[in-house]
Amino acid sequence: MSQEPKKTENLKEKNIQEQVEKIEFKELTRAEKFASRFAEQEKEKLASWVPKTALGKKVKSKEIKDLDFILDNNLKILEEQIVDSLLKVKSDLLLIGQSKGKFGGGKRRAWRQTQRKTKEGNVPTFSALAVVGDENGHVGVGAGNAKETLPARDKAIRKAKLNIIKIKRGCASFDCSCSELHTVPFKVEGKAGSVRIILYPAPQGTGLVAANEVKKILKIAGIKDIYSKTFGKIRTTFNLVKATIDALKKTKVNIGGGR
Repeated sequence: MSQEPKKTENLKEKNIQEQVEKIEFKELTRAEKFASRFAEQEKEKLASWVPKTALGKKVKSKEIKDLDFILDNNLKILEEQIVDSLLKVKSDLLLIGQSKGKFGGGKRRAWRQTQRKTKEGNVPTFSALAVVGDENGHVGVGAGNAKETLPARDKAIRKAKLNIIKIKRGCASFDCSCSELHTVPFKVEGKAGSVRIILYPAPQGTGLVAANEVKKILKIAGIKDIYSKTFGKIRTTFNLVKATIDALKKTKVNIGGGR
């Protein structure tokens, strides 16, 4: 009699596991389908791209095949397809908003909602902050506003591609002597508003010792190990992101940084 309830419990556990695996498989297939559709849309956009600027025409005709040539010569990028055709970029949204909850304790989300009072009523607008990069020394950040969430996301990704920069990486930690490009070449400091951030070189295996939103920027820029220190009102994500980009820009020239 004691074995029968055990068998029924095992069967129930197996059924629950099977149901969970089916749900996870469905979610994975949906994510894969969405990613494939997005990639197909990007390919179609590139195929049907008709450049309007002189730089875009040179990239389309393959006179310019390297994005570093554009960035080193300070040529202004006015079309996002220039970056798409020269780099395999990845994109991510930074958490700048907060969902509604009791006593203001909602979860962090990618959309920041604001409202404007008019005679017709409240007019909501959504803003998003995106980061793009190739995980190999190129990174860009952009913000977008719209009346709906998806157009705000698309605007943010487009502006991030137009604002893409090249950073310098190296191995500069005192207790690491490898030849891989895994951290910043020296100590750099960035500032935006009241927020100040300092990035220190770290040895291999340290990981990204930084805030979650800063981690997204550093990871997509190709930095794997780093120490960081922040000052000011770091809950203002916009200023924290701007300060991080300001620090990464200074990796190209050592402005009184030192190790």
